[in-house]
Order: sequence, then structure tokens, then C-alpha cells
Amino acid sequence: MRYISTRGSAPVLDFAGVLLAGLAEDGGLYLPETWPGFSPGEWRAMRGLPYPELAARVMAPFIGDAVPPDTLRSITTAAYAGFNHPATVPLVQLDRGLFAMELFHGPTLAFKDMAMQVLGRLFDHVLTARDARVAIVGATSGDTGSAAIEACAGRARVDIAILHPHGRTSDVQRRQMTTVTAPNIRNIAIEGTFDDCQDIVKSLFADAPFRREMHLSAVNSINWARITAQIPYYVAAALALGAPDREVAFAVPTGNFGNVLAAWVARRMGLPVARLIVGSNHNDILARFLTANDMSVRPVLPSLSPSMDIQVSSNFERLLFEALGRDGAATAAVMAGFRATGRMAVPDAAWRGLGGVFTGFALDDAATTAEIARLYRETGYLADPHSAIGIAAARAARPDPAIPVIAMATAHPAKFPEAMRAATGQDCPLPPRLADLFDRAEHFDVLPNDPAAVAGALRALVGRNRAG
Repeated sequence: MRYISTRGSAPVLDFAGVLLAGLAEDGGLYLPETWPGFSPGEWRAMRGLPYPELAARVMAPFIGDAVPPDTLRSITTAAYAGFNHPATVPLVQLDRGLFAMELFHGPTLAFKDMAMQVLGRLFDHVLTARDARVAIVGATSGDTGSAAIEACAGRARVDIAILHPHGRTSDVQRRQMTTVTAPNIRNIAIEGTFDDCQDIVKSLFADAPFRREMHLSAVNSINWARITAQIPYYVAAALALGAPDREVAFAVPTGNFGNVLAAWVARRMGLPVARLIVGSNHNDILARFLTANDMSVRPVLPSLSPSMDIQVSSNFERLLFEALGRDGAATAAVMAGFRATGRMAVPDAAWRGLGGVFTGFALDDAATTAEIARLYRETGYLADPHSAIGIAAARAARPDPAIPVIAMATAHPAKFPEAMRAATGQDCPLPPRLADLFDRAEHFDVLPNDPAAVAGALRALVGRNRAG
């Protein structure tokens, strides 16, 4: 499998190269040169497989010969061995034709574990084979950071610095990152928004000498390997409800567009997905775009669902590239205009083409609280604010009563105790392994919104560990 950049001028790489590169040298994002697919018979043959085996089969065409098949199966088996549910990704029926797929049974209680637990082991395999090291720098709006730290803490060939927006994550989300004491971890709180954190990461990758000096890599969903490891749970949900002999729809709460992009890739591979419903909070740039071709940046406002407090959705560039007929120059021009003006000029024809697949939906905080309360009152189900937005989106935008819709439940309600208590009156205790989270000491630096400051912090981390 070969990978190309959305902006058309970066070197073509294999999967291992993309894993280690993260962002393409031309500032674009990598994606497959050609899309793999499965036949209906091949989809049917995956029904009933244990989740780790299913994940290895779905990921294999994207990985090619970069990882031997037996090794890939060992990686996925180890990645999901510590999840707290025997099904790994259980489906819960909420209403007739409406389901939630719970993606939060991993070590950090969020869907990011589904990919990060695989990614950490892929890094180990590739770096050991190459006798190499990398420095990872990532940005998080809440959950990516803790999942990345959990997956990479203590790994001998990886140093990792995670940026989060100071004061804009939940206390549980922050503490899951800042209480980890492994020497290869550094937490940095940026005085700004998640978009500011994401911009710093991109600027460090754009600094070619620094990138080479640090051997930079990424764990955000700008890294194609993250998307690869998220595709299997969409396959698992669809097969459980009758695919490939029955269509399904997905409702996905998303900020950076990576999770719903994985669903689109599954559809591109031949899974019968009738509709992808994109759930947003009051930071509704994706909903505005899908409804009215209005991709214009507004100030990021804090919300009950902080992982979605985003206005620049990095992964949308991959979909834009496809919508523009895989024209790298056109994609680069649109992205440059977006950066310069804060408004993305997507041609109407390309926008209308996306309307056949995607529907946008947005819910403000008051409506999110009401949805959490309704779900608990009517079904007894506790949904965190992100998952509640996905479930409300599924109810509001279901394409056809005959088509089951699966809402992706992306975080455990215990990560947002104040929101859950306000909506339901119920306390949601953390699982036993995290019961002492608020007793642990925190370790993080507060830095200005300045790439140079972050570069210095990363250089210090890498210098210390490589010297040791």
C-alpha cells in the first residue's frame, strides 16, 4: 500500500513511513493512493469474529507488508486485552432501530483508546525493526492526550509531549494526562484553545530542520495510522446488524473529523452505509458547512463537550481532497485560502456531492443536558455529553425507519461528573483503577501560545532521555 499527500507534492510513502511521518512534508495529510475494498462474501466471512481478529483483517490492506499478518494479529490481541468489556465494543439498543456502540471500555475511558492502544504497539514494532527513536508531539481537546500517554508511557523508543488548552478540559481528562510520571512524558498546558494547540503542532512539523532533529511523529488523527485503527469498529457494528445484506447509518459526535472520516472510509471500502450524521456542539462549523456550505471560523466557546470545542477540523482536508477529485493543487489552494481568510471556499458542486452522504446536526449545552436527562429518564442509560449529542443526532436525522442507526458513544460518563450530576442527579464514579485519580500529584507546564516555547520544551525532554 502506497500513500500520497492531500497537497500533492510530498514523497510517496508506505504504511510504516506514514506512521513515523505523521504530517506530510508539504503540510498535507497522507491517505491511500488507491482505496482497498472487500466483497460481500468477504464481509460476511468476518461476522462473529472476535474484535481483535476483525480489527486485524480490516486493517491489513492498509498496512500491506509493513507489518507481517501474524504480528498484526498479535498487536491487536494485545491492544484490546485490557478492555473492560468482553465484546470490546458492545452495542446497546436504546430504541427501535437505534443503538449506541460503546467505545469507552479501554484504559482511559474514551474512544481514542481504540486506536491508540494499537498505535503504541505499531510504533514499537516499526522503531525496533529500524533501530530508531521518535519524538511525538500531539494536541488534545480532552481525550487524545490521555489515550496517547497511556499507550506510549514507558516505551523505550518514544518521547511524547502533549499540548492541551489550559483550563478547557474536564478535570478528569486533565488529570488522566498530568498524573502520569513516566520519564518519556511531558504535559504542556497552552494559554489558548485547542485550535491554537493544533496550530503549534503543525508549525513544528513545518519547521523542516527541527522536524529532522527531533525525528518528529504524530499521534493526532493527522496520522493516518489512527484512522486505520478506527475503521474496524464501524465494520463490527454494521456486521452485527446485518451488513453487507442490510444498510446501516452512523451518527458520530466529532470535532476534528477523524472519527467520522473512519466511517466514511469503511463506506468507501464497500460497507453499506446509507448516511453519516455528524454531531456538533455550539462550536458548529461542521454542521454549518454540511447544511449551508458555510465553513467559516468563529471563536471557540467552551462547552459541556470539550473534545468537540474545535473550529479547524484537520481531517476534513482528506475528505476535501476526495471531493475535489484528488486534485492536490486545488486542495492546497483551498486550504491556503482557509488559513488566510478563515473561510473555506468549497466549490458548490463538491459540497453538493458530500450532501448525498453526510448530514450535519448541532446541539447547544442546554439541549445536551436535556438529552442526557431524557435518555436517563426514559431508558436508564447514562450518556456523557459527547455521546448524548451523537444519540440526539441519530434520533433527529435518521434517514429511514427501516435503516438502523448506530450512535457512537465516545466517552464514559464518569469523565464528566458535573454534567452528569446536573442532568440526572446521579453520581458516576470512576472505575476502580482510577478511583484515586484526584489524590495523585499533577505534573504539567503552562506555556504561552508560542511554537518556540513548545519547541524548547520538547528539545529538553528529548535531550534528557537520549542522553540517558
